Amino acid sequence: MIRRFLSLEWKSFARSASFQTNLALKILMALGALYFIVCFLIIGLAVYPILKEQGYNPVQTINRIMIYYLTADLFVRYFMQKMPVMNIRPLLVMPLKKSTVIHFLLGKTWFSFFNIIHVFFLVPFTVMMLYKGEPVGSTLAWWLGISALIYGCNFTNILLNNKDAVFYPMAGLVLLLGASQYYGWFDITQYTYPLFQTLFDTPVAALVPVVLLAFLYFATYRYFAGHMHLDEKLASKAEIAQTENLSWLNQFGTLGTFLKNDIRLLKRNKRSKTTLVMSVLFIAYGLLFYTNSIAAYQSAPMQMFAAIFCTGGFLFVFGQFIPSWDSAYYPLMMSQNIQYRDYLMSKWWLMVLATFVSTVIASFYLYFGWDVYKMIIVGAIFNMGFNSHLVMLGGAYVKTPIDLTTSKQAFGNKQAFNAKTMLISLPKMLLPMGLYSLGYYTHSSDLGALLVAGAGLLGFAFRDRVFSQIEKIYKVEKYATLAAYKQKA
Repeated sequence: MIRRFLSLEWKSFARSASFQTNLALKILMALGALYFIVCFLIIGLAVYPILKEQGYNPVQTINRIMIYYLTADLFVRYFMQKMPVMNIRPLLVMPLKKSTVIHFLLGKTWFSFFNIIHVFFLVPFTVMMLYKGEPVGSTLAWWLGISALIYGCNFTNILLNNKDAVFYPMAGLVLLLGASQYYGWFDITQYTYPLFQTLFDTPVAALVPVVLLAFLYFATYRYFAGHMHLDEKLASKAEIAQTENLSWLNQFGTLGTFLKNDIRLLKRNKRSKTTLVMSVLFIAYGLLFYTNSIAAYQSAPMQMFAAIFCTGGFLFVFGQFIPSWDSAYYPLMMSQNIQYRDYLMSKWWLMVLATFVSTVIASFYLYFGWDVYKMIIVGAIFNMGFNSHLVMLGGAYVKTPIDLTTSKQAFGNKQAFNAKTMLISLPKMLLPMGLYSLGYYTHSSDLGALLVAGAGLLGFAFRDRVFSQIEKIYKVEKYATLAAYKQKA
């Protein structure tokens, strides 16, 4: 039976309308996975001797920070790990045991990249512990216990899936504890360190994480078993709609109608709300660059990179999915007598206004000096005048619908990836970094800022001509997009 499930998974992948896109994505993801595997492998081999040379006890040091290692793992999983899903509904009307389906779904997660990647840290580190003379029984017990805790994070993430009311307060608490330790107010590791150290000092204690893992697996199994009903959990949810007039947008005609739809979409759906949250977080990204905390970020290209990112959060995470945001009703919309230019113009105005608001919010960077905020303003001009056109052009080649009911993958995934969108994305960062570096190294930072701002203003000046070309491309791609939206991602 498991072999049949695997066969269905492969057929779903190979027969998809976006098979070439998915295949290219898998290759790219494999290269990225290989990079992280090498990094974890090097860290696993090097961290023991490095800590030893610095006069630290390697095992105790790792156990002291293990609480942050596990919470960071859970945080990354929550936003990036895909849930174990199949096309369950057709299987429920067939003579198949639900337990078999559920065990297959959960079994897939054991081989998730987010689990396997830790093997390339834990195994080399454990080997180094044995090589350096640590007790064999204690070392293997520690490895077993930590491995069980990592797999426990896997099932905890499944149980927390889409439970934002639980996850975000927990994440806020962990960040508060980390800040408290950094500033010397309260050290949580004084209480968590003995728990992890016990796995090494008392090998039999490793059975506790193993039992906890078994409990989490059983709880996850019960969770799925209780949700696999066609007439309940798998049925489409019906909620009471709350209408909003937004009559002040009527003065803009058809453009105002599209803006109303976009504003309602942003306020009502989980995926779009997550996009708004991530846009705000992008504003704080510049703190890594403008606080002089990392020397490698002080170069001219990296300073402009930060300026583009600070104000371009909404533009990047929202704009790259045009028109996938409207995939649920895109066929209906395309059957109406509407002007494509009005549809695209509404998206452009939304991104421009969001970039402007981000620039105003980012005014706190004036604390670091006018030169810093000047770069952010210049980056905003480039985003509004130039990058706004690029993200809309890239959206024409997005062929997979968006699930608005989930907050997963808000940064982007195969729904926004193909060779064309990848090539179109390169100038978003490389062009302003190149222009600023050219002016900075040949004359001054003012000339670099002038070149970047000039490119953005040229985008405004030629907006109508550029829009005409983008509109033509959207019309050419319209029927391929409609056909692709009929299939599930």
